[in-house]
Amino acid sequence: MENKEKLNANMRLLFEIDLKNYDKNGKAFRRPSARAIIIKDNKIYMVHSLVYDYYKFPGGGIDKDESNIDALIRETAEEAGLVVIKDSIKEYGYVHRIKKAKDEGYSMFIQDNLYYLCDVEDKKINQNLDDYEDFEKFTLELVDPRIAININRNKQHGPKDLDMIEREAKVLELLIKNGYFK
Repeated sequence: MENKEKLNANMRLLFEIDLKNYDKNGKAFRRPSARAIIIKDNKIYMVHSLVYDYYKFPGGGIDKDESNIDALIRETAEEAGLVVIKDSIKEYGYVHRIKKAKDEGYSMFIQDNLYYLCDVEDKKINQNLDDYEDFEKFTLELVDPRIAININRNKQHGPKDLDMIEREAKVLELLIKNGYFK
């Protein structure tokens, strides 16, 4: 699953973010992720970090022996408290991101962020947040995508990775451009 071409064989590349701030001859840490695009009533479900004031798509890392779809369903339930309807899942595209690694022993962090359009059940379940997500007070919101873009681009976000926040704004812009919102 670590092979980018194998992981994304059928998905289209939306764009690439390459900060070029790493030793390209060094060791790379790869951590693909699956992210949910859930549109309802001309708005989108996003996770809002109340501490650092940014919006992100529900989702997260794909575990070693986990399928992309299983990770999408698990991460969306954990972060957002939403239950994805498996039969509704459709590929949208992926963002390839490369930057300097924070983990010792690696020079590069490479992440393919796989975005899927999907529907969710009407019922909500309890979030099961990681410590950092709980600290940031991750809160599910149904938000106008233009508001999320504006906040991601124009607010101060403390120590958060600005490339991750900009990635989410760019994906929202693509969704608007592709006619998913009026």
